[in-house]
Order: sequence, then structure tokens, then C-alpha cells
Amino acid sequence: MKQQLPSFPENSSFFRELLEKTLVQMNDNASNKRRRRRKDTVPETPASNLYNNTSGGGGENDEFGGLENQGGGAVKTKELKEIITSLLLLEEQEKSEKEEFVKEEEENKLLFEANHKKTTKVMWDYYSNVQQHQNDLEQLDGARKRKGRGNSAAACAIAAAAAEDEIVSSSKGNSNSEKGGAGAPQRRLWVKNRSKAWWDQCNSADFPEEEFKKAFRMGKDTFEMICNELSSVVAKENTMLRDAVPVKQRVAVCIWRLATGEPLRLVSKRFGLGISTCHKLVLEVCTAIRTVLMPKYLQWPDEEKMRNVKDEYEAMSGIPNVVGSMYTTHIPIIAPKISVAAYFNKRHTERNQKTSYSITVQGVVDPRGVFTDVCIGWPGSMPDDQVLEKSALFQRANTGLLNGVWIVGSSGYPLMDWVLVPYTQQHLTWTQHAFNEKIGEVQRVAKESFVRLKRRWSCLQKRTEVKLQDLPVVLGACCVLHNICEMRKEEMDPELNFELIDDEMVPEIQLRSTNARLARDAIAHNLLHHNHAGTSFLS
Repeated sequence: MKQQLPSFPENSSFFRELLEKTLVQMNDNASNKRRRRRKDTVPETPASNLYNNTSGGGGENDEFGGLENQGGGAVKTKELKEIITSLLLLEEQEKSEKEEFVKEEEENKLLFEANHKKTTKVMWDYYSNVQQHQNDLEQLDGARKRKGRGNSAAACAIAAAAAEDEIVSSSKGNSNSEKGGAGAPQRRLWVKNRSKAWWDQCNSADFPEEEFKKAFRMGKDTFEMICNELSSVVAKENTMLRDAVPVKQRVAVCIWRLATGEPLRLVSKRFGLGISTCHKLVLEVCTAIRTVLMPKYLQWPDEEKMRNVKDEYEAMSGIPNVVGSMYTTHIPIIAPKISVAAYFNKRHTERNQKTSYSITVQGVVDPRGVFTDVCIGWPGSMPDDQVLEKSALFQRANTGLLNGVWIVGSSGYPLMDWVLVPYTQQHLTWTQHAFNEKIGEVQRVAKESFVRLKRRWSCLQKRTEVKLQDLPVVLGACCVLHNICEMRKEEMDPELNFELIDDEMVPEIQLRSTNARLARDAIAHNLLHHNHAGTSFLS
């Protein structure tokens, strides 16, 4: 008799299959036992009586077999129930173990997060204590230095200003919190506190004018004028993270860096700003100077100014129609990563016995030493005549804008229809000597202007940290600031000394125009015979 299967959960298909197999096996075993038992109990009879035993006299046997089947079925049902109960208990145990495992995993996760938060808090507390200790040391060191210099009054003023700023900032924070409520935005960006005592002292109204000139190579009025001119381009707005650097401080960082050539790490300490911030400010202000101030203070003269320039040069040398004096200098740089051979300066290397790399700066100046044209950035291996051919001035001359006028250059330039250079042959006549003396006076104006340029902006005297691609912008800013100082007659500090040495290379083709040679001979003849030439060459 086949037993009826009980119902199971959906996830117990394995147990159901196992029970089915068990029941089938049990039924097979039971049927096999019944056959063996019947075979043992029934006596051997003849074939003639077999039919009767199986048909008519089988009542008692059938009843006995039915009882036997009923007893065996009860036993099997009991065994099946025990198996089902065991399986269900195993299933319940497995479920409970899974729940305990999940619960244990959640407890471990919560414990790990709590430990992580605790460790993070401890680390931030330790970091804040270290920063506070470092700030205290810096303030103590700064106070000791100020006390040693006798600036206790200034230090007190700075401390009072800092306290006032702190009170103002706290009051602003309170007002913001009152306006915005509990959800008002607060400044959360951590900024390292740096001392701005030196700059605050320079920016004060009672700071001596002479000291300011020594620091920034110009007076306060000139500095204020530059700041006002650049304010619209350089100024930045405050943000929720930090306050913007003021315009004056931005311009001061740039001018101080150009004037002293100090490394950025020292500029950073002096102005209380980060190193990367100082580097960024220098490039931004130099770009603004080139964009805003260069069109105003470095431009080719118009017709009226051109007449004045001609008259001044003629009064100086007796040579007519001179509109400018030209000179080319070299600015030392660090060996570039590309085109190293092009920037290698052979002449400086041989003279100084030290490998030198440089870029060129060609400039034309008026009688006051103000630049009217500059060409910046060509490699230092190029001679002066090749730099001239690459310049915009050469292109301007080719279009006919310099017809009938002269630009005086050294022997490193060729003689052309608009470039006037001295005689370079070995044996010179008195006329040629006299001409060379007078043209040397004109040429000296450009050289002395470059001397003042490098004395005023010391960053041009040594290899700079500025990248090669950014250097033309910085050099252009130096030329513009030089013009502003020259126009406003800013006096140079006598302690600033610099000797300008630039080797001149005679060009391969010295004579580019026959008409220019004849014109130079005529000028030399007129100088000697009209008493414009001196006689110092005779001594």
C-alpha cells in the first residue's frame, strides 16, 4: 500500500525527493517480505488442488494477509513520521543558525564602524593638536624676532588687528547663523595660518618711503598707480571657503619676486601665502601687466613723438633721423628639456667656464632709455643679426615703415637701409673714428637702459624657476615696469650694482645695402667737417 506524502515548504524539495525514494524502497521491501512469507506458509499441493486453494478456500489466507498488511503499514507510517520530524527539526535548526549568523554579522559591522569613527576622531584630534603646536611655535619665533628688532609696537598693533579681525569674523559668523538659522553655511576649509607681519608693515601708511623703494624698486605713488590700473583684471571675489588675496598684496608679491629674484619658498614666508599661491600670483599679475599696461607704456612712437626722439638723438650725437638705439642681451635659464642645443650659450660658457643656457631679449629705446620695441624669447645660440631677422621690427621695416630713419646698433648687426652700425675694419680713418665715437654714444643709451633693467629687476640676473614657456610673459612685464619707472623718473638705489657683459658676434654678411654704406660715409664726413665729431680718438 503506497503511503500518502505530507506537504512540505517550497524550499524543501530535496527532502521531498528523499522521502519519495525512501517510501518506494520501503514498499518494495514490504512486498518482497509478503511474497517470501506466503511461500513459506502455504503447503505444497498437487496441481489439481491448486485452483481450489486459490479460488474457493482462500478466505482465511486473505484475511490473514490483510491483517499483516495493516500491521506493517502502521509501523511504516510511524517510521515515516519520525523521519519527517527529524528532517523538519534539521530545517528549523538550519534556519536558526542562519539567523544567528546574520545577527552576528550585523553586530560585527556595527562594532567595526564604531571603532572606525573612534579612531578617526582620535587621529583628527591629534592632527589638530600638532598644527596648533606648530602655529604656537611660529608665533613665538616671530614674536622673538620682532622683539629683537625693536618692533614691539608694530607687533602689538598687528596682534590687535588680528584680534579685531577675529572678532569681526566671529560676529559675521554669528550674524550669518542668525540670518540663515541652524542650516546656515559655514567655512569648513582648513587653511594654514601664516604670518603676514612683514607685508602688513610695508602696507601701512607710516612705512618709510625710502624703505618701500628699496623693497619694490619704486615709490608708493607708482605702486598705487599700477594697482589701480590692474585692479579690474587682478581682483578676485571672496568665497565661502576663504577670503581672496587683496589686489595690493597680489601686485606686491609679483613685484617683489621680480625685484629680488627670491625663491618662492622665501616669498611665501614673507607674504604669509602658500608657495603655489605665490607662483600663481606672479604669473597672473605678469599676464595682466602684459595685457593691460603694455599697450599704454610700451609702444612705437607716433609722428609727434618721433620728431622729438630724432631731435634729442641729433642733439646728442649730431647724427640726423635716428629714431632708436638697439641692443640684445641674454637672460640665463635652466637647461630646458627640449632643444637643449638651441639654448646653449657658447660664448658665456667659454668666458665663465660654466655651462650656460639663455634666451635673448632685443630692445629699442628712446633717448630716455624707455623701450619702444622688444623681441623676447629666441634661443641664446642665435647671434644678434638672426634675432633681428626674426623680430617684428624687421617685418615692420620690410613693409616700408622705417624708410628714411635710422636705428643705431652695435657691430653685431649688419649695415642695412635702416640699421646704422659702426665701422669694423682694422685700419680706420679719422672720419671713421669720429663716426664710431658718436654712434657709440647713441648705442650706449640702449646698453645703459638694459643695465638699469637688470639692476632694477634682479630676477633677470640669475637662472629663474619660471618655466621656459612662461618666461616671455615675465620678461615682458619687467620691460613694462621698467618703462613706468623711467617715465616717472624713479631713482635707482645706488647699492644695486650690476655689470652687463654680452659678447658681440660680427655677422657673416656685414653689408646688406650699398646705399646704406654710402649714406654712412656721408654722415661720417658731415660729422667731421661740421665740428660735431670729437677728437678724443687722437689722445
